[in-house]
Amino acid sequence: MSTTEDILTAPTQPRLFPSPMGDAIETATTRGHRAIRSCVQPQEWKLVSLRDCPTPAQIQECTTPEQAAEYWKLHVQTNPYFNPDVEFFVVILLNTRMRIKGHVIVGMGILDSVLVHPREVFRVAIVASAYAVLVMHNHPGGDPTPSEADIRTTRDLIRAGQLLKVEVVDHVIMGQSTPERIRGYSSLKELGHWYR
Repeated sequence: MSTTEDILTAPTQPRLFPSPMGDAIETATTRGHRAIRSCVQPQEWKLVSLRDCPTPAQIQECTTPEQAAEYWKLHVQTNPYFNPDVEFFVVILLNTRMRIKGHVIVGMGILDSVLVHPREVFRVAIVASAYAVLVMHNHPGGDPTPSEADIRTTRDLIRAGQLLKVEVVDHVIMGQSTPERIRGYSSLKELGHWYR
């Protein structure tokens, strides 16, 4: 057994971040990579794809909330970091033909909220040269009805997107389908909470 394996298998201090993301950070720092939290010198950055998301042809073009909901079920719910008991905010990156380039998890919140800022929403969209974005988040309680905070956040994102020339095409809220509510999601655009 090498010294590196000894370090990885027998940690000498308690875990700082007990989560999959924390495990990845601790593993990276333990293996001798630069410490993520203590950068002294400037660094060169680039956008790196984390994993492939094979998508059926019928939802590669994301023009409807139904297609966005299918993409969520296929790729966001299956993400190892996804926790259905808290709110997750995801940005789907779209090209000029409204085909999905990929997605990024912008925020993981708590039971009834998630912090979202236009800076985080549009950061990867700009670096990835996305023409437009479709934002999504889930309601762990199951009711996809938008709250006042959801509507306010959406309008802030639309305004920021107009300044950056990155269109926000919709905001889809994922919930659970019930006999009274066949669709397990809602679209703020379809509900009329949209303006240009």
